Amino acid sequence: MAMSFNKVGDHEWKLDVCGYTCPHPQMYTKKALQKIESGEVLTLVFDNPSSGESIAAMCESEGNDLFERQEGSGSFVWKIRKA
Repeated sequence: MAMSFNKVGDHEWKLDVCGYTCPHPQMYTKKALQKIESGEVLTLVFDNPSSGESIAAMCESEGNDLFERQEGSGSFVWKIRKA
C-alpha cells in the first residue's frame, strides 16, 4: 500500500491511492491537483467508496471538472481536469 503519483503522458497524471481510507485519498488528490497545471488531467484510482463523495465535493468547490467516473473490480477510476 503505497501512494503513487506519476506523469503518464502529455498533460496527463495518475494518482493511485488504493488501500487508503478517509481522509487520505482526498488529501492526496488535493495535493496532486496543486502540483499540476490548469487544463491537465489527473486520473485518480481509489478503492474507498466513501472517499468519492468528499473528492467530488472538493472538485465542485474548486471548479475542477470531474468528467469521467468508472467503477470495476472494487476500485474506482476518475478523471479530473484541473480548472
